[in-house]
Amino acid sequence: MTDGAHRPLRADAQRNREKILSAAVRVFTTQGLDTQMERIAKEAGVGSATLYRNFPTREALVEAVYRNEVAHLCDAAPALLAQQAPAEALRAWTHLFLDYVTAKYGMIDALRAIAATGDNPYGHSREMIRAAITSLMDACAAAGAIRTDVGPADLAAALEGIALTSAGAEHRQRAERLLGLTLDGLAVRP
Repeated sequence: MTDGAHRPLRADAQRNREKILSAAVRVFTTQGLDTQMERIAKEAGVGSATLYRNFPTREALVEAVYRNEVAHLCDAAPALLAQQAPAEALRAWTHLFLDYVTAKYGMIDALRAIAATGDNPYGHSREMIRAAITSLMDACAAAGAIRTDVGPADLAAALEGIALTSAGAEHRQRAERLLGLTLDGLAVRP
């Protein structure tokens, strides 16, 4: 089996898998889920056989793209904290969250269909995202950059609300404004 579930992928196979996932995000976001799988293979620069060897069905590809996007989003939190002051890291991460929501919005119908079959593509994503928010907010609170009467669950709810009212690329400016208002409201005032 070359899906990585039982043994690590060779370096070239891993690169191909990553290229497919990146291409799928772009294609699904811009062209929708009905796009031909061959279009994704072409965008990734791989053959159709390579695509189907990694992802035998459209549903498998959609679920892998979703899980990959969640992992990238959550992995960004510690990296941002290592590179920036906590408040700037939180702001940068929330913008990445908007990118994630935009990509997910293009796949929402497929994710719902997968969930309806009994598989849960969301799995631990909510907990992973909440943990990322918690680490960022804890760092901000320790630096005295945000109010301590607002918790990670509050910010997560605000981000989810922004996502729901501003889903889709056409509403990105509104999402940016709402995000700015939310983050400004978290800031400690001198």
